[in-house]
Formats: sequence, C-alpha cells, structure tokens
Amino acid sequence: MLGKTLIRRSVTSVTLVAVWCVYSMVAYAMPQDVTGSISVNGQVSVNGQSAANNSTITSDSSVTTGGGSSAVVSLGKLGRVEVQENTTAKLSFSNGSIIVMLDMGRVRVSSSSGVAPTVTSKNATFVGDSGQANTFLVEAECSHTHVDTSAGVVTMREGSSSKQVAAGSTAVAGNLVQTGCKPCMRPNSAPAPAIGNWPWLLLLAAGAAGVGIWLSTRDNDSDLGGTNVVTSPTR
Repeated sequence: MLGKTLIRRSVTSVTLVAVWCVYSMVAYAMPQDVTGSISVNGQVSVNGQSAANNSTITSDSSVTTGGGSSAVVSLGKLGRVEVQENTTAKLSFSNGSIIVMLDMGRVRVSSSSGVAPTVTSKNATFVGDSGQANTFLVEAECSHTHVDTSAGVVTMREGSSSKQVAAGSTAVAGNLVQTGCKPCMRPNSAPAPAIGNWPWLLLLAAGAAGVGIWLSTRDNDSDLGGTNVVTSPTR
C-alpha cells in the first residue's frame, strides 16, 4: 500500500514538473508585448485623447499632431518614429518590426539593424532593409508621396514596380499634378512650366526676330530721312 502511494506521488510530481516546463517554454516562445514612450511638443493626441509627455504608448495607436506640433515615439532597441506637424499616422510595432500607416503629413523612421521598418501611404509602401540601420523621411501629400533616405536602403513599392532608394537620394510615388491638390513646393519636384513647351519657344523666337527686323528698319529710316542741303539760286 505504501509503495503504491509513493508511486502515485512520484508520477504526480513528475507530471507537474513536465507541465510547468511546457508552459514556461510556450510562454517564452510567445511574442512579448512591446510598448514605447512618447514625448510631445504642442498639440498631440493618441487615439483621440490628448497625449501627456513621456507617457506610454502601445502598438496599434493612432498619433495626430497639430500645426507647429510634433511627437517622438521611442521604441527602445527597435528605434524611433518622429511624427512631424499636421500629421496623422497609425503605429504598430513588435519584436523585429515597425509599421506606420501614414494618412497625411510626415514621419521620420529610424530603425536598428535586424528591424524591418515599413511606412505605407495611399501611393506606395516604403520598406527599410532589415540587414542594416535605416533612417528615412516619408511625406504624404494630396496626390503623391516623397521618400528621402538618410541612412540605409529603402525599397519603394508602387503598384507592381519596385525601386531602391539609397542613402542620400529621394524618390516620389504618385502624381505631382492632380486636380484639387496644391502644387508641390519641394525643390526640383514641380512639373516643367508651360513656357518650356515648344509652341512657346517658337513664339518667343518669332517675337525676337520681329524686334530685330523692326530695329534694323528703324535705323535705315533714320539714315534716309537725314537733313538735305538746298542751295539757293544766285539772283
């Protein structure tokens, strides 16, 4: 009887240890919740509520900044996201990834090596190279989106096409000219002015030729119309 009791207790103990080990391994393997800290300057809201400086922010939060306002979301070893003025963006983050859904405005993403940063606008998706540290600015306007890469390499995916934007370069997705949208004011981004079209060049050339002909004719008329000397007859 004593032997059976000892056996049952031993089996129970072994079973409990095994269950605890399995539970610990599963819990360790599950992705851990990642939180960040947000520092604010001016009028900033998170999920529609006014954000306090240095407060905690969780994944899948929407950040909105007003005019002259900004926010910085620090994500520890993952990196950081700077939300600049007049911007609305949704931030999602976990171990190894930073995802920003940019509605309008500008965000600057800085990520560590081993982290895959992604910014998506209505025009394109911008993906940083997870094999290295990346820093890039994405600006979403009415009809198009700009990306400026400061460090690393960003792949711009627009429809079925892809383009790599290396450090020190920029690219644009979408249409720079669209009805109802303000013209782009960034340097070298505006379309060529209408005066640069060939019909205008022909008109300018014709006008210059006409002015030249008029000036030359005017000189000849002055020579022909000079003062003549008339000799009076002797009386």
